[in-house]
Amino acid sequence: METKLLRDTTEDITTASQIIRDGGIVAMPTETVYGLAANALDGNAVRKIFKAKGRPMDNPLIVHVSSVKMAEDLHLYKEFTKDAKALAEKFWPGPLTIILPKGDCIPDEVSAGLSTVAVRCPSHKVAQKLIELSGKPLAAPSANISGKPSPTKFQHCVNDLMGRADAIIDGGECAVGVESTVVTLATNPPRLLRPGGVTVEQLESVLGKVEIDDAVLDKLKENEVASSPGMKYKHYAPSAQVYLVKGREFVKFVNRVSDSTTAVVCFDEDKSRINSVTYPIGSRNDYFSHAHKIFDVLRQIDKNENIKKVFAPLPRVEGVSLAVYNRLIRASAFRIINADAYVVGLTGPTGAGKSTVARVFEKNGYHIVDTDKIARKAVEKGSPLLKRIAKAFGEDVINDDGTLNRKLLAKRAFETRGKTEILNSITHPYIYEKALLEIEEYSNKGCDKFILDAPVLFESGGEKYCKKTVAVISSLEKRIERIIKRDNLTHKEAMRRINAQHSDDYYTDRADLVLYNNGEQRELENEIIRLINGEL
Repeated sequence: METKLLRDTTEDITTASQIIRDGGIVAMPTETVYGLAANALDGNAVRKIFKAKGRPMDNPLIVHVSSVKMAEDLHLYKEFTKDAKALAEKFWPGPLTIILPKGDCIPDEVSAGLSTVAVRCPSHKVAQKLIELSGKPLAAPSANISGKPSPTKFQHCVNDLMGRADAIIDGGECAVGVESTVVTLATNPPRLLRPGGVTVEQLESVLGKVEIDDAVLDKLKENEVASSPGMKYKHYAPSAQVYLVKGREFVKFVNRVSDSTTAVVCFDEDKSRINSVTYPIGSRNDYFSHAHKIFDVLRQIDKNENIKKVFAPLPRVEGVSLAVYNRLIRASAFRIINADAYVVGLTGPTGAGKSTVARVFEKNGYHIVDTDKIARKAVEKGSPLLKRIAKAFGEDVINDDGTLNRKLLAKRAFETRGKTEILNSITHPYIYEKALLEIEEYSNKGCDKFILDAPVLFESGGEKYCKKTVAVISSLEKRIERIIKRDNLTHKEAMRRINAQHSDDYYTDRADLVLYNNGEQRELENEIIRLINGEL
């Protein structure tokens, strides 16, 4: 498909309007984000939008009109209610979408088969002119490849839609920067389905009580139907994995855990304090700037192929910030990390008795995050990690029933140090991601102290996730005794396993604190309690 690149002129917008009347699709600017528009009354034209974006057909679209009169004259709603008119009078044209039972003229392609339709009146002069010249209401989701950050600049649309759309109109940079607020009046009380430039507080000034839908702050429940655009599980996401970081120690945390593959979305005030590549979104309290810049920043990050992970501060859940929170929580696929959690790394050689030490910490209020358990689950049948392991070490390391052939993988992965490092580069980031998400889960349950139980804490770089590290050391005789009893090995086999590991010095030189566990349970417990009450 040839894509015409058009300007903000009457002649070019007239060209675009003819494309709309002929059943084509056009990327147009609005005050929120760029939209990919088609005649909302033509189901076949609307289908082209879904095809161009790669958008699931169960995701409803928003109909754009040039005025309240247009919506009424075309009977887009069954009834333009009193509340809808009050909202339109105050916020149209502008970044507000109103949902009501749909009129008979709305094809199922627009409403995704729902009995309601979403309608708004954009304030951008180009969108207004295109609707007027075409004489059609325009169904228009964001003009991007589905799931990617929404476009707020002409070039964003060019990058995504060349060869996919009939035309793209250059209308400059979008003023708001996030999609419109969506409120449904088909429920009692009204419900906010998607936050945007019009805040809950502004809606309530007209409507009274407005509920916030669960899906604004959380995932859609399994098999739940999306009643508004932007409610899908993962959305608005760059190629790199996004993590939201909450807590006062945001800067300290990202400086500890970042590397050359990390980008940090930050406030202007924090830019000079962060060691990684930064993408500022405005001053800390300039919430409108955050909304205006967030999608552009995510797209800038996408240009850097070296960036594999992105850390961003967790936004507030009020005012315009609620819209930024809603977009970022989906861009991150709901991955939140608690920077303020007190995490103690626990490690040591085999047979030193780490499990015993961990249980004492647990009795004293620490939640144990067991990386061995996470690692075992990470390679269970169906795990996304298996495909990456198979790609690196051969498809035959996966059995016919989909399980991992551990023996064959071990043979290949431990053949050379280089191959072992490849395996570690696949598994360790995944394991620590799951560990951090477990810490966040239990933080929400009221826990504030954690033991990160990791046999290869230092080898894997896991100490960077910890406030303190503790090494458990034991005498050679005790280690042999425990290994023989635990694993049913001979003395010779136990010694072979011990000799394959690091010396005690490796752990004592790296750990902040050292615990000696030679079998005196009461003495050990007293020492741990002293650590908890003192140095830890």
